[in-house]
Amino acid sequence: MIRSMTGFGDASHQHDGASWFVEVRSLNNKYFKANIRLPEELQGLEAEIESELRRRLSRGSVTLIANCTQTSEDAAFTVNHRALEKYIEQIRRAPAVAQGLVALDAATLLQLPGVLQPPADEEARLDKGRAALAPLVARAVDGLIEMRTREGQMLRDELMRQHDLIRANLEEIRRLAPRVVGEYEQRLHQRIRTLLDQANLRAEPADVIREIAVYAEKTDIHEEVTRLDEHLRHFADLLSKQDESPVGRTLDFLTQELLREANTIASKSPDATISRLIVEIKGAIDRIKEQAQNVE
Repeated sequence: MIRSMTGFGDASHQHDGASWFVEVRSLNNKYFKANIRLPEELQGLEAEIESELRRRLSRGSVTLIANCTQTSEDAAFTVNHRALEKYIEQIRRAPAVAQGLVALDAATLLQLPGVLQPPADEEARLDKGRAALAPLVARAVDGLIEMRTREGQMLRDELMRQHDLIRANLEEIRRLAPRVVGEYEQRLHQRIRTLLDQANLRAEPADVIREIAVYAEKTDIHEEVTRLDEHLRHFADLLSKQDESPVGRTLDFLTQELLREANTIASKSPDATISRLIVEIKGAIDRIKEQAQNVE
C-alpha cells in the first residue's frame, strides 16, 4: 500500500480536571526522525513515545507535541518551606538587602531551585501521564496514517500514469528496434555499390556481412529493453501491494535502474524515433523520481 510521508493527526481528552492534547505531524525524510515535545514533568516518557512512533511509521520527519492543562487543585505545586527559609536567611545576610537597598520578591523566591515541588512523586506522574498519553498518541497516529494513505492514493495514481507512459513507449521501441539493422544494411549496400562503381571494384559478400554483424552487435538493445520491461513489472507490483510494508526506498532504487537502462538504450540506438521515445521515457522517470521522494 502506497503511503505519503506527509500527514497530520491529533487527539484530545479531558479527565480528572486535566485536559490532554496530542498533535503529530510528518514531513519527507530519507530516514525516520522523531522530534518529541512533552511537558517538562513528562520528559521521562520521550523514549517510550519515540519507540511507538518508530513501530508504526517507517520514514519521515515526525514531530509530536503533547500538552496538559490542569484545572483541579491537584495541579498545585507544594512549597518547600525549609528550602525557602534557607534562601531567605542567606539573602538577608547580603549587604544590599540588610541596608534596605533591595527588597525580597516572593515571585523571584518561588522560582529558586527546590522551592516549588511537583504535586506528586516522579513515578506517579509518569504513570498518570503514560495512561493519559498512550491512547491519545495512538489516535493521533491513526489520523496521521489515514491522511498519509489518502495522499498515497493520489501518489499511486500519478506514478501509474508515468508507468503507463513508459510502458507504451517501450512497446513502440520494441517494435521499431528490428528495423534499425535492416535500414543500416540497406544504407551500407547502397554506399558500397556507389563507391565500388566509382572505383570499378567488387566487394566480397562476407566482408559486407561481417560489417553488418558488427553494427548489429553494437546497436542491439534487446537485453536493455527486456530488463527495462522487468523493472516496470516490479514497479507495478510495488504499486499494487496491499500490505503496509513501506516501498519508498525500493522505488528509489528502481528509479535508478530504470534510468540506467534508458540511458544505455539511448547510447546504443542511432534511430531518431527511438531517441525521441527514450527522451519521453527519461522525462517520465524524472517525474517518478520526484514523486517517489514523497513515498514512505
